[in-house]
Amino acid sequence: MGATKLYEADGHSFILLEGYGHGEMVPTNQVVIHDHNEAILLDPGGHKVHYEVLNEVSALVPVNDLKYLFFSHQDPDIVAAANAWLMLTEAEAYISELWIRFIPHFGVDELLIPRLNPIPDKGMRLPLGNTELLFLPAHFLHSAGNFQVYDPLSRTLFSGDLGASIGPPYVEVTDFDQHVQYMEGFHHRYMPSAKANRLWADMVRGLDIERIVPQHGAYFPDAETSRQFIDWVAALPGAVELMESVYRVPE
Repeated sequence: MGATKLYEADGHSFILLEGYGHGEMVPTNQVVIHDHNEAILLDPGGHKVHYEVLNEVSALVPVNDLKYLFFSHQDPDIVAAANAWLMLTEAEAYISELWIRFIPHFGVDELLIPRLNPIPDKGMRLPLGNTELLFLPAHFLHSAGNFQVYDPLSRTLFSGDLGASIGPPYVEVTDFDQHVQYMEGFHHRYMPSAKANRLWADMVRGLDIERIVPQHGAYFPDAETSRQFIDWVAALPGAVELMESVYRVPE
């Protein structure tokens, strides 16, 4: 666990908080984007990592600078500590409009619910300091209402669960072909639609991407490994097709 500044220039930083988790929990990555006294925390995490992430974030940026929380989708490793973050900060939270009425089931206080803001299906732009972030649609990758964040200043895409790897003994991907073994099992089960994979690849190829940072595992540190990953996703089969043989009444 620890913080790494993947980009810092002219009052803008993109900071990776890597590998938060305990025991049998899947380790998660959190991200802080900070621009001129305003910050956003991407996929804050669950209850058991909350205080560790809070301490790390507090050491990096003043808590009063935390203006936004972003939840890529509804999974507990992303949103379970939503109430604690909303209680301890003045931040506004953003999540797909599909999940607004599900988040209160994680124990969000009724008085805090007005600070949960819906992201429309087509995505949106969000001002942050002197810049603007893009919330990009990534539906069915793997959630029905799913978003990613593109930071145009650092040219970094936070890809959520897309690109997740399980168990690599490194933080940066330096050999893409060798890294595939840590992604295949997850993507073959959790990414249901080959068409959604291709639509996503076509969309992000239009962006100037220097690096891609997923919510689990190692990140793609440069334009070349990012391109290799995008091409790999474009060719992925859909999990539904891979599961066809399972659709049988159990004997």
